[in-house]
Amino acid sequence: MNFQQEYEAFLHYHRARRAGERLRRLQDGLGHAEQAFVESVWWPMFNHFQHLHPEYEIQDYNDGYRYLDFAYVLPHFRVAVEIDGIGPHWRNITQWKFSEHCQRQNHLVIDGWHVLRFTYEDVKERPRLCQRTIQQLLGNVNPAADSPIATASSVERDIIRIATRSAHPITPQLIAQLLDLHVRRAQSLLRSLAVKEWLTPASGTKRIRSYRLHPSRRNVRLW
Repeated sequence: MNFQQEYEAFLHYHRARRAGERLRRLQDGLGHAEQAFVESVWWPMFNHFQHLHPEYEIQDYNDGYRYLDFAYVLPHFRVAVEIDGIGPHWRNITQWKFSEHCQRQNHLVIDGWHVLRFTYEDVKERPRLCQRTIQQLLGNVNPAADSPIATASSVERDIIRIATRSAHPITPQLIAQLLDLHVRRAQSLLRSLAVKEWLTPASGTKRIRSYRLHPSRRNVRLW
């Protein structure tokens, strides 16, 4: 497919899974700046829109709701992408509104989001600069060549990161849900990671139902 076909399929996919305000925001497509971002920056980099969510709803720090221009969401890694225009909204912003805007971004970071902001001018005139910024951030997901995790497959790394960040033992059902895998495939991966001593059984002896990170791996750099 070309960009326009993929773009329409991208919007259709998200509209079909939304209702209420979340749907209304996509009824007429993306705004001019947001469409410029996916066409000039995102599409040339990836040639797909997997894991990218437009007008992504999040709960605000003051118990309301707000919408990110885009969210790139993986099980262990979330990026908020905002496109800022230089228009009346910014020229006429009050001190109170600017303070609220800064607090919202602070709370995104506190909640574990990586935040990228691009001006509309950069999207239109310097798309390669935007792409390099994204590449530098996403490079943090990939491990260094000398890291012990470098030999693990992509899905194995996802499981290891989930185990690292989980306060509770992980199960095949949880991994299947988070990574969109069949439960049997998740079971096989967990058993394999236990053999490689990335994970250790957390319950059961003959029939292992859950796993946790192996104690010897707690200080390993994951990217």
